[in-house]
Order: sequence, then C-alpha cells, then structure tokens
Amino acid sequence: MAFEGLAERLQETLTKIRGKGKVSEQDVKDMMREVRLALLEADVNFKVVKKFIADVKEKALGQEVMKSLTPGQQVIKVVNEELTSLMGGEQSKIAVAPKAPTVVMMVGLQGAGKTTTTAKLANHLRKKHNRNPLLVAADIYRPAAIKQLETLGKQLNMPVFSLGDQVSPIEIAKQAIAKAKEDHHDYVLIDTAGRLHIDETLMAELQGVKDIAKPDEILLVVDAMTGQDAVNVAESFNEQLDVTGVVLTKLDGDTRGGAALSVKAVTNTPIKFAGMGEKIDQLEPFHPDRMASRILGMGDVLSLIEKAQSNVDEEKARELEKKMRTMDFTFDDFLEQLDQVRNMGPLDEILGMMPGFNKAKGMKDLQVDDKQINKVEAIVRSMTKQEKKDPSLMNASRRRRIAKGSGTTIQDVNRLLKQFEDMKKMMKQMTGMTSGKGKKRGKGLGGFKLPF
Repeated sequence: MAFEGLAERLQETLTKIRGKGKVSEQDVKDMMREVRLALLEADVNFKVVKKFIADVKEKALGQEVMKSLTPGQQVIKVVNEELTSLMGGEQSKIAVAPKAPTVVMMVGLQGAGKTTTTAKLANHLRKKHNRNPLLVAADIYRPAAIKQLETLGKQLNMPVFSLGDQVSPIEIAKQAIAKAKEDHHDYVLIDTAGRLHIDETLMAELQGVKDIAKPDEILLVVDAMTGQDAVNVAESFNEQLDVTGVVLTKLDGDTRGGAALSVKAVTNTPIKFAGMGEKIDQLEPFHPDRMASRILGMGDVLSLIEKAQSNVDEEKARELEKKMRTMDFTFDDFLEQLDQVRNMGPLDEILGMMPGFNKAKGMKDLQVDDKQINKVEAIVRSMTKQEKKDPSLMNASRRRRIAKGSGTTIQDVNRLLKQFEDMKKMMKQMTGMTSGKGKKRGKGLGGFKLPF
C-alpha cells in the first residue's frame, strides 16, 4: 500500500509529541530529525526534504504554536499543512477547453502504464463528468500498443481512432481531431509513443504532435514505483514539452512515496491523477490534502464517502436500512452488501481511510484476507433459499451439509452464524441511534468482529 513505511514512521514520530502540554525547541528538533530520516528513506528528493524541514521547523517554533493550549496538536497541524503544500496544496483539475474538443496528450516512458492510463482517464471522464471521449492510438512503434488500446476501447464500449502503424503520429493526431469534431466528441485523448529512455528522436516527434494538436493538457504518466527516477523523468519531459500535469501510476503498490512528495516541488507541475490499481476504474483525482491526512493517519473520509456514493445503490441502501430496523436482514442481503463493499476497492485500503483506524487496538497490523471473504461467501452460497432467510432452521445436519458444500468446517459455519446474529443486533442498535430512538448508545459493539 502506498506510503506505508513513511506513514508508519511519521505517525510514530508525531505520536511522541501529540499529547504534550508543553513543547520545547529541543522536542521540535528531535522530531524533525526523525521526520527528515523518514522522508529520505521514502526516496524524497533531498533538496525537497531540506526545504520541508526548514519550513516546518520555522512554523512549529513560532509564537502561535509554542504558546497555544495544545502545542503538540499544533505542531502536527503544521506538518499536515506543509505536507499538503508540498504535494500541490489543492486539487488540480483536468482542463476543459472553451470550445470542444479538449485535447489531452498522454506522454511518458515505456512501462509506466501510459496506454492503460489513457483508457482509465477516458472511463473517468465519462463516468464522473458525463463526457464523450475519443481514444487515439498514436503509438506506432510498440506493436501491441494499438491493439491494447483497441481492446480497452472495446471493453469500455468507447471509440478508438487508429490509422495503423504506417502513418506518422503527427498525421494520426491531425485526422483524429478532425474526426472528433465531426462526431461531436468533447475530449480527445492521444496515446503517444514512449521509449525506454528519453532521447532526441522521441522529443522531436512529441513536439511535432504538440504543434499540430495544440493540446489543452499534456499529462505525463510516471511509475511511482521508480521513486526518484520518476521525478527525474518528470523534470526532463517538462523542460522539453511544458507538461501541464502528472499521473502517478502504481501508487497502490509497494512504493515508498518519494515521487508523489517530490514531483510537484521539483517540476512545479501538479499531480492530477493517481493510479490505485490495475482495474479500469482505479484512477483517482489526486487530492494533496487527503493524501497528507492519510499519510499522517488522520483518515480520508471524503474519499471514502465518494467511493460509497459511486458504488452503493441509494434505493437498495434505503431498503436495507428498513430491514435493519425490523431485523429482516437476511444472508441474501449480506451477500449483496459484501459485493457493494468489494466494488469500493481492497478492504484494507477502505479501512485505512477511516480516521484513527490504525491507532485502534489490534487494528494496526490487521490484514484483510480475500480468501477469508471467499470462504464466507462460499458458506452463504451453500445455504438453501429458506436457510438464508431463516438461519434458525440450521440444525446439526444442515450445518454439516453446508460445511461440506463450501469446503469449510462446521466450526467455520457455526462462527459465521453466531457473528451474523451479533451483526444483526448491532445493526438494529445503530439504526436506533441514528433515528434517535436508541438509548443504549454503543452497547453491544464491544467485542464485535467482522464476520470474515
């Protein structure tokens, strides 16, 4: 998961100062020494680290912080604000041309995920902004690139403009824009060629495409896994093409986070999107403030709400709330909820967006295993329609049959049934709390475990 090592180090460091009623200059210096090491280990550019530490130290030692009633909290607030500023301050949105179509030129080295990102961006524009993009296959040198984009276009049911690999990218771009105007597309996404490294031929060609296409946006796709190299690549491309935004791919992987924290400061080019997985819908707008909060263990409630709104059916949610109140919640409803939560993304990532989740007892090292979820699903799917509706029917022979049918043990089945009943009781209490009827706030929540 992105920033995991950095987040852990920073959170440990900040915990030492969080509750202090009085903070000395030495406390701040000690903390900043540890923060500096954490950032360097995360492969953040050393010049960026030096300036960041100086800025935080200056503000943390200011009169406003040192003489406040909660200096420890104020120091953490300073770190959060400076971390947000380091990554761009506020969200930088994709351009919209005054007159359609908006032309977006996708550039980057081979292997960064440029072609997939082009398709992901098209999907994002259609789903989130109700746009009608045209994908353009202008990478004529990598044999699989055109085919890959056409396959992704088919998957998305979205048009792909291609003239094969014998026509120059400049001509492809020219004809694609004419086609987009003719067919009333409001965005043109040009997937350009990449190389294994930056060379003059590549840059001359990209400059030619830029001159003919006159793009409103030039998005550089860089692999966050490459760390400091990603920043060097961004710097080189920016010098030649005046890049307007960066898309960081593989930010969900085992990356140390250095690229995300360095690229804006080094190139003065905002990060506009982040690839958070391989699926076509796993491209997210980059919010510096939300990312800073996640790194510091403060959660990311807004992103969590947005994920829920995108993946949860409102009508079904209202129906479910009614069932919870009346205790009519069945195993069929449970399966439906499991599917909706799964669509939001990996469960450990979702839980990580909850403020303070990593500080809760026993939660820091929690690993949410998909195999366990599959096991729960197998048990439920092995039940008859009547059993799903009325678990009280479950006698010993039925439990044996379900265990055998799901490839699990009777103990697994018993555990799920027990936890399902606990969950129903908890849901009943929670709906009572939200409707103002429940007087026993929180009772029954202690000791409750997820049924997977």
